[in-house]
Amino acid sequence: MAAPIKFGVGQSVRRKEDDALIRGKGRYTDDVAPSPALHALMLRSPHAHATYTIDAGKARGMPGVALILTAADVAELGGLPCLFNLETDPFTAPPYPILAKDEVRHVGDAVAFVVADTVDHARDAIEAIDVKWTPLPAAVGLVNAVKKDAPQVWPDKPGNVLFDVSIGDKKAAEDAFAKAHAVAEITIVNPRVITNFMETRAAVAEYDAKKDHLTLTIGSQGSHRLREILCDMILKMPKENMRVICPDVGGGFGTKLFPYREYALISVAARKLKKSIKWTAERSDHFMGDAQGRDNLTTAKMALAEDGKFLGMDVDLMGDMGAYLSTFAPYIPHGGAGMLPGLYDIQAFHCRVRTVFTNTVPVDAYRGAGRPEAAYVIERLVDAAARKLGMTPDSIRRKNFIPPKSLPYTTATGKVYDSGDFVAHMKRAMEIANWKEFPKRAKAARKDGLVRGIGMASYVEVCGTMGEETANVALDANGDISVLIGTQSSGQGHQTAYAQIVAEQFGVPPERVHVLQGDTDKIATGLGTGGSASIPSGGVSVQRATHDLGNKLKELAAQALEAGAGDLEIADGRIRIAGTDRSISFADLAKRPGGDTSKMNASATFASADGTYPNGTHLAEVEIDPATGIIKIVSYVIVDDFGVTLNPLMLAGQVHGGAMQGIGQALMEQAVYSPTDGQLVTGTFMDYALPRASDGPSFVFETHNVPCTTNPMGVKGAGEAGAIGSCPAVVNAIVEGLHREYKIDHIDMPATPERVWIAIREAQRRHNL
Repeated sequence: MAAPIKFGVGQSVRRKEDDALIRGKGRYTDDVAPSPALHALMLRSPHAHATYTIDAGKARGMPGVALILTAADVAELGGLPCLFNLETDPFTAPPYPILAKDEVRHVGDAVAFVVADTVDHARDAIEAIDVKWTPLPAAVGLVNAVKKDAPQVWPDKPGNVLFDVSIGDKKAAEDAFAKAHAVAEITIVNPRVITNFMETRAAVAEYDAKKDHLTLTIGSQGSHRLREILCDMILKMPKENMRVICPDVGGGFGTKLFPYREYALISVAARKLKKSIKWTAERSDHFMGDAQGRDNLTTAKMALAEDGKFLGMDVDLMGDMGAYLSTFAPYIPHGGAGMLPGLYDIQAFHCRVRTVFTNTVPVDAYRGAGRPEAAYVIERLVDAAARKLGMTPDSIRRKNFIPPKSLPYTTATGKVYDSGDFVAHMKRAMEIANWKEFPKRAKAARKDGLVRGIGMASYVEVCGTMGEETANVALDANGDISVLIGTQSSGQGHQTAYAQIVAEQFGVPPERVHVLQGDTDKIATGLGTGGSASIPSGGVSVQRATHDLGNKLKELAAQALEAGAGDLEIADGRIRIAGTDRSISFADLAKRPGGDTSKMNASATFASADGTYPNGTHLAEVEIDPATGIIKIVSYVIVDDFGVTLNPLMLAGQVHGGAMQGIGQALMEQAVYSPTDGQLVTGTFMDYALPRASDGPSFVFETHNVPCTTNPMGVKGAGEAGAIGSCPAVVNAIVEGLHREYKIDHIDMPATPERVWIAIREAQRRHNL
């Protein structure tokens, strides 16, 4: 067996992009500073629901003010689009105007865009704009919004419901419950969270009046899709007249994938003023203006046979959309519902899905986009079923996991799991965590006045289905390799990952591979990055384009070496005649006079029709202080199946980061709105908690890979997996400890010290403990 390529697939290559970033040499949108440039700020609504009139006359005449746009000034623009609809039950999306006209529907709704010579002058003008507000009743929270007398967010959406549809076979589920020995049931909240990436959104618009050409620099997750939406749907301008550049991007997690109002407004302002304009979001803009995540209320039931076999599952799911429909918003709960059966052989399944409007910031995809919500429901329900029958969490899972011999397996929702060994990764996680010895650890903790809990979650998700991704791989004049691709890194390490795929075939070190992303002038097409698709789709495109380029280079080298192309091999950035020392370097080949330049680049396109299904087991052990409600994670084990590991070092980083986001949601993160007036109570870092390093454990991470049969590279996608398995693992561990000591069988996220302390006190009172 040949030795692995030093920098190839499977090697722990350090990220080549990190050197510049840690030295402060990264180039983010806010670092782009055309001179001279004007500066912009947004005026936002202080009310969750209100009508208003606006007079910007005085503000327009203030020092330094160049332009103020209100709804009347941008009436000709299209609104922000929703790109998802139901084929069986199509709905009509309400308007999502670039600036709210006459009525605002959430705190932070946009009413004016101010452009001035300095940020301070823009802020002075915002404060001088005369807005007369008439507050209206607000619908806040899913339960309140669907009440009969609830205030209406949109007059043509009675009951504040966008759609109410069923997935699966209701009759089959009813029959399963009719013959059930027992039924397990849970009602759980998946709280709303706010992404809070390190780099807030920003945009710079530069306009060339002679060419009627606009250049937008935006910290986004995809330049091409953004340009298409802005040009085709909002600005109504030819795409050739706009260039979108995405420089370094400091985190995205789904939230930076969407078009936002500021991108359209800064484009309009730049064209009107024929000047460069810069806008950078303040953190308060992010809290009140960027799409938020999760926010589901779910009741789930499992019909159980006496031996613990799952007979059927029935779910009632409500997803909060906020006040408007963001780009993919309705898809998140609807698409996520398709993953509710999890890794289990559940033949009868039914889910009712309702999407609901409230007077809050719109909700859209956030790391995992519906799959974390689904995994949380099924894994909490499986633990509840185990308690109902007196079974252990692992035994009920073993009983109901889809066995390897049944793969490929079509779920009751139509998903086709191609590969995996689900018992194997659960078993391995238990071994690493020393599951059998947990009772001893729990007993020792009890002597110290603490409660230990242990819990697991075995998840599955679907990813890699963004669509076609094209890669162009070229030989540079100096013998280096360039990769042009339409995916967009926001911290994942694409520069290194794609370089490893090239190295696998050409043997060149990462520093000789240059990856270009995020420029619509230099890259013809691209879907951006989302849904863990960059390696499952973009990686395959790079691999195939590199292979094709290699064949072309062999044809060129065959002429130079006076040999047949079939006798040549590529290694270490050289092409040699196999079995000899006769070779030619890439650099010499590129410089060879009369070389056919068409043979110095190659393109390939790939799209995954079936998607990939990463899966794995997270196992958490926690320590609860009943006197304070404080929870400490003392052990955390992850064993994942990602099909094939491209870079173990980067993979571990992705999984650790995702798991920490899930831990944050499980223990502390929640966007809270006042139920009476819709104010965002957690609108700053003073009120919205994020996990710190001290809140996380020292992760133990392994893979138990079974190659994907539907992906040419065998990979399954890994970017979101950590956030999918972590929430149910942590909460199951908490509930296990609380149930053993206090008969508490439920707690909602976030399991804050206050919430845990109250639950313990109530249980002690109720059970005389």
